[in-house]
Amino acid sequence: MYTLTTLHHLRARLNLGATDTADDARLLNALEAASTSIERATGRRFSPHRLTRLHDFTNPVELLLEDDLLDLHSITNGDGSALDLGDVIRLPDSTPHSVLRLTGSSAFLYMRSPLEAIAVTGIWGWHERWSTAWRSTSDSVQDNPLSASSITLTVTDADGADAIGEAPRFQVGHLLKIDDEYLRVIAVNPASNILTVLRGVNGTAAAAHNLNAPISTYQPSADVEALALRWAAWLYREPDTSHPGEPLDLLESLDSLQRTRVRV
Repeated sequence: MYTLTTLHHLRARLNLGATDTADDARLLNALEAASTSIERATGRRFSPHRLTRLHDFTNPVELLLEDDLLDLHSITNGDGSALDLGDVIRLPDSTPHSVLRLTGSSAFLYMRSPLEAIAVTGIWGWHERWSTAWRSTSDSVQDNPLSASSITLTVTDADGADAIGEAPRFQVGHLLKIDDEYLRVIAVNPASNILTVLRGVNGTAAAAHNLNAPISTYQPSADVEALALRWAAWLYREPDTSHPGEPLDLLESLDSLQRTRVRV
């Protein structure tokens, strides 16, 4: 499952109550389809992924990135050497970055071929304010410990309020972060305070986590989430036998989210 917003938020948009669960499968399908369509149309990912992306060598001091970079972890040159991140200027200054420029004596290098010679590892995706993208749930791991193989996660209060008062704090479709691992919520049992989760999603690795490790939820950019909700609501309401194409207002909303490659 991969969604840019949650089942709870879509239910709210459609004025469905907490007990109106008969169409949950259709709602989730609409959310997944909307999320995929938005990302495909814009050429962007709006949920963070940890990846190593290979780039062609084109310039010894500048690298035009193939995707939006939110957090840089490492750069490995074509000769296998690691570049000092202290010599890397990320452009633009604010996230996401689209260009890496080297200073000092550092240089991008290749050995046999310039194609896919430079490996850049980091968190990739688009968010207008990455520094505030993760919100505290005001909850933590209650398994002692949470094993790397477990598909359930015990919390203190599954339907309590999070750090800014939103409830429930855990929702189907939420992307969670515990330490360096991302997890996706696929079911919530408020009575037992147990979440069913997909482990090690978005390029991260499943790992063990200690008791009381804090849990955060990813908050997509407001305009992205609003578009995903509108798109999913339209898909849900559209009769299965008639699919004339996306409404013009949805397509026009994609324009401001399109990724363009511009050299700085």
